[in-house]
Amino acid sequence: MSRFLVLLTSASLIVLMFGLWIPFKALVAQELLEQAWSESQAQQTEQRPWPWADTWPVARLELPEFGVSMIVLEGGHGESLAFGPGRVFGGEHGPLILAGHRDTHFRHLQNVQPGNQLRVQDQSRRWQEYEVTDVAIVDSRTEAIDTHQLPQDSVLLITCYPFDTLDARGPLRYVVKARPTTQKGPNNAVAIL
Repeated sequence: MSRFLVLLTSASLIVLMFGLWIPFKALVAQELLEQAWSESQAQQTEQRPWPWADTWPVARLELPEFGVSMIVLEGGHGESLAFGPGRVFGGEHGPLILAGHRDTHFRHLQNVQPGNQLRVQDQSRRWQEYEVTDVAIVDSRTEAIDTHQLPQDSVLLITCYPFDTLDARGPLRYVVKARPTTQKGPNNAVAIL
């Protein structure tokens, strides 16, 4: 009987350890991303959060009404989206398109409405303020994003839809469109209106 209890206890501890591994890894990853973002800003170069990372921080996104702040990573592939939203398109010249998972980093988008604010910080530590202008549900089988039709200074946040489905590969996308509420002044300094 005591061997059975030892075996049961050992098996329970192993299962618990594996169950806690993913949340622990997620916490450590977020700390490493914060550190890489700080170093990227200080050195004005891309800094990978860990040596084998295939992505790096490119911005910080905040949704002030929801108390949400997250590091934006380069790329919209699965490896980067596991740790935060990814920059799919854009940069200094052109619209900025960010994608994220509906059940983790972009879960707050389901509560976003026109008029809500969002902020994006670039590597130079400059913040750009945006106002949400539109929220739409689109079918990716019939609609595509034409980046040439978007205003140069706009932001799109894209995630899968619906938010509560178990089917992660559905064709519907939830798209949040935002426009700047500030204007860039001389030398690209941000002037708040």
